[in-house]
Amino acid sequence: MIPPDNQIYIIIFSTIFLGGLMSTFVVAMVFIHRQRQAQSRQKMDQMQVEFEKTLRHVENEIHQETLTQIGRDLHDNIGQLLSLTKLNLNSSKPEKHLEARECVNEAIKEVRALSKTLNLDWVESLSLDEYIAQQLQRIQATGFCETSLQSDRSFAELKKEEKLVLIRVVQECLNNAIKHAQPDRIAIRISKNGRARHIEIEDNGQGFDTSKQSNGSGMYNLSKRMETIGGKFSLSSAVGKGTLVNLELPFSV
Repeated sequence: MIPPDNQIYIIIFSTIFLGGLMSTFVVAMVFIHRQRQAQSRQKMDQMQVEFEKTLRHVENEIHQETLTQIGRDLHDNIGQLLSLTKLNLNSSKPEKHLEARECVNEAIKEVRALSKTLNLDWVESLSLDEYIAQQLQRIQATGFCETSLQSDRSFAELKKEEKLVLIRVVQECLNNAIKHAQPDRIAIRISKNGRARHIEIEDNGQGFDTSKQSNGSGMYNLSKRMETIGGKFSLSSAVGKGTLVNLELPFSV
């Protein structure tokens, strides 16, 4: 039998030991928690840096596409108008001089319209629906294929960064259809379903076997860009049956 004095010492020692053990456990848990907090902050910082990098890249690409389009318009539209002006001015007929004046006025209008696209101010002044309608009209005006747009204006309210990413993704999807699909028709549908909004881009072109999709980074990049704004990118296609792209973006909370 343990003497009473020894029992007291054992109790005191056990209490101290358990207290020390508990303190060590608490300190360890606090340390682990702070480590996780630091890792979370670091991960959030990295995500923010990546997000800002993506937006800068998207803005740069849109600038480049805009400048390319301006170059085409300068060559095809304004260049043609100025050539007609020169021909008409070289004529001795008075009515040709009148036509030359009309060509000059038309060229001035074209230059003013182009000047408005040299910066990204139009991103804020133009709705996504209006932008898509303009792109489809340009495609159809070339005679390449028929186009159509159906929209319930689900994307009327967008943050600038969301609109930038969506503009670039839609732009890239249309470019892919033009370059690779050889369609007779491109249709875009904008709608909402529950808590999410959808942009469907469909063409009736030659399609492709998604199981044999190349290792290119095009589709991956589009998917990652949608992720930066909390959205999703999906694609379905089959040889001879066209391609359907779905862009999904939740409503802002």
